[in-house]
Amino acid sequence: MSAQPDLLYSEDEEALRAAVRDLLNDHCDAAGVIARAETDAPHDRELWKLLADGMGLAGLLVPEEQGGQGATHREVAVVLEELGRSVAPVPFLTSAVVATEALLAGDAGDLLADLASGRRIGALAVALNVSAGSAYKVVRFEDGALHGELTGIADAAVADVLLVPADDGGLYAVDASAATVTPQVSLDLTRPLAKVTLDGAPGRLLGDAEPAVRRALRAGAGLLASEQLGLAEWTLTETVRYLKERKQFNRPVGGFQALKHRLAQLWLEVVNLRAAARNAADQLATGGADADLAVAVAQAFAAPVAVHAAEEALQLHGGIGMTWEHPVHLCLKRAKADSIAYGTAGAHRAALAELVDLQAP
Repeated sequence: MSAQPDLLYSEDEEALRAAVRDLLNDHCDAAGVIARAETDAPHDRELWKLLADGMGLAGLLVPEEQGGQGATHREVAVVLEELGRSVAPVPFLTSAVVATEALLAGDAGDLLADLASGRRIGALAVALNVSAGSAYKVVRFEDGALHGELTGIADAAVADVLLVPADDGGLYAVDASAATVTPQVSLDLTRPLAKVTLDGAPGRLLGDAEPAVRRALRAGAGLLASEQLGLAEWTLTETVRYLKERKQFNRPVGGFQALKHRLAQLWLEVVNLRAAARNAADQLATGGADADLAVAVAQAFAAPVAVHAAEEALQLHGGIGMTWEHPVHLCLKRAKADSIAYGTAGAHRAALAELVDLQAP
């Protein structure tokens, strides 16, 4: 029988949250994120350097003997909650979580140390919409080189090393300078997608692709729920604050019963999402037997809640919420993009049904 999950935050986790939030308050204001989104370089490299090098967050999942912090998925989840609140344009999820998990499944100590220190940024060359256990596109390995095209690769534009699955079953590390990375139109401008083209690129074999990709995508999906939680919580908090200040008929708009009901329903959804996200993080951290189940539950629930919270925030902010200058559109775009990242809610519900042997009618 598996141990009961610990859904509460420890003192260390709360201290980590406070430190990350303080840094983001100082270096990741909404106006700056929006300004970067209007350029060809939306990623904030200076912020990433502060997070990765200054605070050591890029190496949270990497063991200390390999140059990391030796922390767990619980601490990573706390960081992602804060990054979700700010819609921070940094490759934390793609490099410090997904790429790192893929490397942990193989033998790549030097690459792990580089990613943990923030000296290099990694990206798993699997489309962002692919879930753990699903089929994914591979490139051709021929005469010692890689050939092919992969699309929908998140944060490939800032990656220094690409982890590429090939048709021989191997996972290869490819220097980004040996690939052609072409930006694609992305709904979420703070986590842009790109097409990666390999034309005879040399690669270093890291190990078997299938277990590495599965491990990476499972962790990505489970911890993405924490990012969605942070985003949903911020939009709810900001909407409540705005409705207390905005007046109509000489009274706060938030005093109208119909709006109170909508906010109360949203609060319940966010509270339930917190439980699901914390359970997923705890199961991943402890290597629990129910980790697959916890991840499926979290992602089946997280996407609809995050999208609902952002949509309600946009609508309840009225005209100001429709403007480019207000950050709520960043939240809605991130929530929408996250809703298909590492598998849709429907895909995770199907996986959940299979895990508990619940047959379709």
